Amino acid sequence: MTFLPDTGYTPTPEDRAGLDAWFAEYDAASARREIARMADMAVFPLNLVSDDSAGNGRSAQWDREQFVATMTHVMGEGGEDITFESTRTPVFLSPSMAVVFTDSVMTAGGTTRQLRYADVLVRRDGVWAFQTMIQSGWGDNL
Repeated sequence: MTFLPDTGYTPTPEDRAGLDAWFAEYDAASARREIARMADMAVFPLNLVSDDSAGNGRSAQWDREQFVATMTHVMGEGGEDITFESTRTPVFLSPSMAVVFTDSVMTAGGTTRQLRYADVLVRRDGVWAFQTMIQSGWGDNL
C-alpha cells in the first residue's frame, strides 16, 4: 500500500476524475503519435528532470518546437501500435497542482518496457496541463 504525504489538501472525487480524464486523453494521443496534440497539453517552457549515464542529475527547459522534434524522434512517426497500461498515484498539492507518479507498461512493435516516472501538472482555467516531466535515464538527451 502506498501512503501519500499529507499536503494539506484533500482532493475531491472531481479533482481525481479530471486528472484521470486528462491522462486518458494524453495516453490516447501518445498511442496515436499525435505529438502536436501532446504538446497542446503542456505548459511551455516545459521542465525536464533526469539523470545521465554518468549518474549525474540533469535538467533542461524545452520550448514547444524542441518538445515536438524530440518526441517525434523518440516515438517515431508511425508504424507499430503503441499501448500503455498505467497505474497513477497523484499527490494533490492544491486544487490546481499535482505531482503524479506513474508505473507504466509500454508495448510497441512487440517489445514491452516498464516505465516509472513523475509529472508535475497544473490546472489553468479548469484544464490540466503538464509542466514538468521527471524520468530516469534520459539525461544524455537533454
